[in-house]
Amino acid sequence: SKDLKGAMEILIEQKRQKLSTVEKLDEHMDFASQLIFAQNRGDLTAENVNQCVLEMMIAAPDTLSVTLFFMLILIAEHPTVEEEMMREIEAVVGKQEMQS
Repeated sequence: SKDLKGAMEILIEQKRQKLSTVEKLDEHMDFASQLIFAQNRGDLTAENVNQCVLEMMIAAPDTLSVTLFFMLILIAEHPTVEEEMMREIEAVVGKQEMQS
């Protein structure tokens, strides 16, 4: 737990350094950036920021996998929706080979 917390602090500090050197902030505004700016304004403590980032890193894979699972179940249960999604994918991607 201590090692993970230390790693988070390092990652947040790296993000903070990157934000201080970018020319266009809007291209780098993500949730972690918003947390860092909230800390700079005094709205959050460094511990708050570290905890939020840590929870995002730990929780995201679980919540994402559950969400994707239920999304796939719903698509399978509604074939007309699946067909519509496939038409949209084909309209956007065309004949190109799909990539991840």
